[in-house]
Amino acid sequence: MDRRLVAKIEPTIRRVLIVDPNPHGAKLLLDIMKGMGSRDVAIEPDEGRAMRMATSLEPSLVFTEYSGPDLNGESLTRSLRRSVLACRRAPIIMVTAEATATTIKAARDAGVHEFLRKPFTSSDLFRRVENVALKPRDWIEGVGYVGPDRRRFNSGEYNGPAKRKNDRNSSAGEMVANTRDQAMRILTAALDQFDADPAQAVRAVREQAAQLKALAMKTADSQLAVAVGALEVSMASGTVTRDILTAPIQGLLALYPVEQLKRAG
Repeated sequence: MDRRLVAKIEPTIRRVLIVDPNPHGAKLLLDIMKGMGSRDVAIEPDEGRAMRMATSLEPSLVFTEYSGPDLNGESLTRSLRRSVLACRRAPIIMVTAEATATTIKAARDAGVHEFLRKPFTSSDLFRRVENVALKPRDWIEGVGYVGPDRRRFNSGEYNGPAKRKNDRNSSAGEMVANTRDQAMRILTAALDQFDADPAQAVRAVREQAAQLKALAMKTADSQLAVAVGALEVSMASGTVTRDILTAPIQGLLALYPVEQLKRAG
């Protein structure tokens, strides 16, 4: 492998967690990752032990089987994404022989970065690692979904033209509008789904507030800055409830009405 490329992916492959109940499959992944230059590689056979190992190892990359005894790759992914661990945003590559459209979509919706179908070659694996290391995707902190931007998901095997309008190069103005609109949608969903998962709803609101604040500073949007400031103040003291968030979020939505966002989407 090209040394310069290996140097670029080194931070991503430094600490690797492999979750696979099959010792032979796990050993194959271990050998390949060690060959790429991974320093610390841990292997766990089930979901519970994997989460405990993630706490201590803080992996920079995770491989998980789709299913096995005491292992559900989708459940593991959701648990990690919604945890408070430092590695909750680490790239996850799901490995399975069950590469159907249903399993690929389910993996994507769970928060997986890439999908690797068995049997695979070392080149197949390297391509997935290269994708997660060198082609980072925006992080989506919602309530119903937590993980990398699903609009950029692929199984690593598609090399054709852009499939969606959003895959094409956008102007700076379009990128700003897309970022703002997505944040508004997530804020709306956070209020709607607050009672289902209050902790994640609050985390989602905090993330959108941070993004909108940065956007307001970048675009010198004083109205947006003031509205975001009100939202930040509401979350600064005591326990955050739906009632506390309602007024400042509605203030933001007044600048960009939900109906308009729905028509744009």
